[in-house]
Amino acid sequence: MRLGYFTMPLHPLHRDPAVTLQEDREAVILADKLGFHDAFVGEHLTDPEENITNSFIFLATLIGETKAIRLGTGTSNLSHSHPALIAAHAAMFDHLAKGRFIFGISPGTLASDAEALGMSLAMEERSRLFSEAIDVILAIWARDAPYDIDFPGNRFKVSTAKTQVPAVGRGRMYKPYQKPRPEIVGTVVAPHSKGAIAMGERDFHPMSANFLLPHWLPSHWKNYAEGKARAGAKADPADWRIARTIFVADDDKLAEAYARRDANSPYRYYWDKLRGNMMRAKRHVIFKRHEQEDDSAVTLERLVDELVIAGSVGKVVDGILALREQAGEFGEIVYAGMDWVDPALARRSMELMATQVMPRVNSR
Repeated sequence: MRLGYFTMPLHPLHRDPAVTLQEDREAVILADKLGFHDAFVGEHLTDPEENITNSFIFLATLIGETKAIRLGTGTSNLSHSHPALIAAHAAMFDHLAKGRFIFGISPGTLASDAEALGMSLAMEERSRLFSEAIDVILAIWARDAPYDIDFPGNRFKVSTAKTQVPAVGRGRMYKPYQKPRPEIVGTVVAPHSKGAIAMGERDFHPMSANFLLPHWLPSHWKNYAEGKARAGAKADPADWRIARTIFVADDDKLAEAYARRDANSPYRYYWDKLRGNMMRAKRHVIFKRHEQEDDSAVTLERLVDELVIAGSVGKVVDGILALREQAGEFGEIVYAGMDWVDPALARRSMELMATQVMPRVNSR
């Protein structure tokens, strides 16, 4: 099982973004030194607590500061830009990173981002934009100029036929460094997500978000495997990532306090924020034991108890093995980054995760 890193990120409003952006960079640099396989960072335009507005720009600052870790958009919100822009930027990034790039994609789900961009607030419309955009991005990477991309029903048309100058290369766009394209990863959140079927059909790889209770995870694998079967292929558990919120400490008492009980716990802050976001968006079924469970059951205490794997090394190992037993085999556990309320504890948790937890998990 590989070890990955994911951060939204999420920081309290009173913190200076000039400081938190450097903190988020430091976390990825540390992950690289510790041997994490990859690192994904999210992006939002209109939520200052999630301070990264463009994952490509942020990740570009890390190419020269890291050596082996693969850098992933987590995600690039495809409804926010014309797909020709995203195709060009992603391909250039792949060259800058010399192939250490993973293209993480999603529609972009924050309603205030959509409003700021003058878009429809309906999630269904953003999902259509996403589907149309990825078709065009893949076509740009697969075809040669002048492209002439004009799919039936797709609002995005791409051509350079009128203005190309082949002799000097004008009218031609970057293709990725990786051939035929980078790994494409999609985040899966909703139970029984139909998006997981589409990922299987298109040979994209799923990352199950750390947001949902673990009993929903088998529904993601079931749908992904169905999509692979539709494409005439067999699903490989190595391609499935599962993100979880994890804190490892040198003793269980300290871990319980920092991860769950202390008033200034970054984990309590994180889950209080996520609980509010999902409740407002009417997406909080991910926190329920069954779809008809009353909303009153979705408490902060339940979330920190059931969605944070915390403890000493042995306890966290047991928690990950129990997760694997419940979800089935998967290829990568993705460690969710938090605000560094106590930088020493945050760094120690990542160190213990990489050097002690994962070797024990992989020996079992």
